[in-house]
Amino acid sequence: MRRIKFRWLMLLGVFAVLGLVITGCGQKKSADKGPLTVATSGTLYPTSFHDQKTNKLTGFDVEVVRAVAKKVDFKEMNVDGQETAVKTGKADMAANDFSVSPQRQKEFALSTPYKHSFNSIIVRKKGDSGIHSWADIKGKKAAGEAGTDYQRLAKQLGAKTVNYNNVSNDVYLRDVESGKTDLIMNDYYLQKLALAAVPNNTLKIMPNMYFRTNEDGKGVGILMKKGNTKLQKQVNKALKELKKDGTLKKLSEKYYHADVTKQPHVHISKTFTIK
Repeated sequence: MRRIKFRWLMLLGVFAVLGLVITGCGQKKSADKGPLTVATSGTLYPTSFHDQKTNKLTGFDVEVVRAVAKKVDFKEMNVDGQETAVKTGKADMAANDFSVSPQRQKEFALSTPYKHSFNSIIVRKKGDSGIHSWADIKGKKAAGEAGTDYQRLAKQLGAKTVNYNNVSNDVYLRDVESGKTDLIMNDYYLQKLALAAVPNNTLKIMPNMYFRTNEDGKGVGILMKKGNTKLQKQVNKALKELKKDGTLKKLSEKYYHADVTKQPHVHISKTFTIK
């Protein structure tokens, strides 16, 4: 599932790089001599973005990967490109807020989930973009990236989809404010931080329309090539250690200002099955 790109603010420090795989008694070893090639967007705040002051690639998923693997070479591309790169072997992994969905489980080897969330809708404060119920989405203009589950769901609900290609949050938010589009469906934490990063915006998250889908209930993980069980086991072992020693929680609180390593407790208005 594609998460809309949110790139903004804050000089964020870099956590110490740990080895792949992390073993017991604090030992570290690298599975490969060369660097792992990891596909990511570089425009998805706060999971994969460039710090405004240093221009350094950082973010929650980026730093999780750096904590998992000793040597990493990041390649920035849109979500379709990331998935294709993993399938064709041009990238060893992809990390970009990818949901552990049933469809992806058929196409990729996935890590154990390290982030849990739910979905939300951004609208204009004035009149809620005319959206007061799920039925009101019909005929509205939904902003997103082509082929994502969010846009598939929006179309399923009768919205007119307006598609973008690997653009940052200011483009999405500006177009909703101007009326070019009416809503953005996306991860709650990403949307909350995006709005907080833009002072005096005229947008809001609909508080009574949190939702989940059949494609995102298991959380977020790292994508690897189907059949690469060796790398999958190494990554999972490293993630287990990072959760145990508190690194994942620290990274979570650093970038999301919340512990997203646990399932959130919030009222979900509706759970959709994306067809």
